[in-house]
Amino acid sequence: MSERALPTPEEQLQELTRGAADVVTAEDLLARLVKSRETGLPLRVKAGFDPTAPDLHLGHTVLLQRMARFQRLGHQVIFLIGDFTGRIGDPTGKSATRPPLTDEQVLANAETYKAQVFKVLDPETTEIRFNGEWFAKQSATDLIGLAAKYPVARMLERDDFSKRLREGRSISIHELLYPLIQGYDSVALRADVELGGTDQLFNLLVGRDLQRDYGQRPQVVLTGPILEGLDAKLDPATGKIVGDKMSKSLGNYVGIAEPPNEQFGKLMSITDDLMWRYYELLSDRSLTEIQALRAGHPKEAKVALAREIVARFHGAPAAEAAVAHFEQVIVRKERPEEIEERALPLPEGQDHIPLAAVLEQTGLASSRGEARRLVAQGGLSVNGERATDPQASLAAGEYELKAGKRRFLRVRIG
Repeated sequence: MSERALPTPEEQLQELTRGAADVVTAEDLLARLVKSRETGLPLRVKAGFDPTAPDLHLGHTVLLQRMARFQRLGHQVIFLIGDFTGRIGDPTGKSATRPPLTDEQVLANAETYKAQVFKVLDPETTEIRFNGEWFAKQSATDLIGLAAKYPVARMLERDDFSKRLREGRSISIHELLYPLIQGYDSVALRADVELGGTDQLFNLLVGRDLQRDYGQRPQVVLTGPILEGLDAKLDPATGKIVGDKMSKSLGNYVGIAEPPNEQFGKLMSITDDLMWRYYELLSDRSLTEIQALRAGHPKEAKVALAREIVARFHGAPAAEAAVAHFEQVIVRKERPEEIEERALPLPEGQDHIPLAAVLEQTGLASSRGEARRLVAQGGLSVNGERATDPQASLAAGEYELKAGKRRFLRVRIG
């Protein structure tokens, strides 16, 4: 991006910190943006991810969106895969010691991560690093030297550690080392900025302390909030969005691998107030563009948001098809002209297959438990009739299934 096209440092600061929870410090970040503009040298912006291979949903992409904003402004983003720290197990937010990953799990999950994150980040300009690059070369003496740089009393100030200590639950020595090892990543990468969630604030601040100890300028720490789920609402008393965080287990999520029609329909179901929260944290649009959308009709803004997110993960043609599908099926309440077809064999030696198994195997539900809940809540129709028995089975034949308001499937069993 040319200097003429680049926003001013003040404009960059506004875009980069939008929706942020913590900025340590905004003055320092602005000073670095000014210097970057003067020298032409991009900021080195780091975010670390332990390769736990989650089934990513939009909540996981909030951090990636902030990285992408830095990227679009010409700064160097570093996607750090914690292959070494993944073998330890991040204790953040855990009430008990988390089992470490095996080497095979780490490598497989790292590949999964890379495939997912490049739906948001530009792969051509993203620097991918593994913290095993430097930690695998360090000796026990090096690790002891690192541990000597931080007092135990300070480490136990961390909320999850102090809570476990008060309640008499175990804290392993390797867990105390985790924030130090994460912090040293910033030293190794000479990071100007580190991004993370609010639950990572302590670890990110440790990185600042270690950089200072190693003679580097302490990084700017910028954390973002945890994204609320689809059922969150505005609290009139406080003027804030309240609700559970987006979670697959709570069913209030939009998965990045979900079908386009499902993504679009879920996003169209949120309240107008929550829509603007999602715009702030998830959209590629600038704050100026979002403000212009606020002046229009809320439904048009919601369609624009849903279209943008579906296009990000499935492409523009799929997004336009999802818009048309929503208008036909939800707005006009018409049956779609084309319905996906699937074939399922009967279990060996059986003449029926459990309905919950059909829903799980076709992807209409993520598990049999979720399938049974869908039926119990009246969210499934079979051949136009509402299913009422979660324990029902289907014999050989052809069935048209409708899950919720948006998903249709024709399945042939036998």
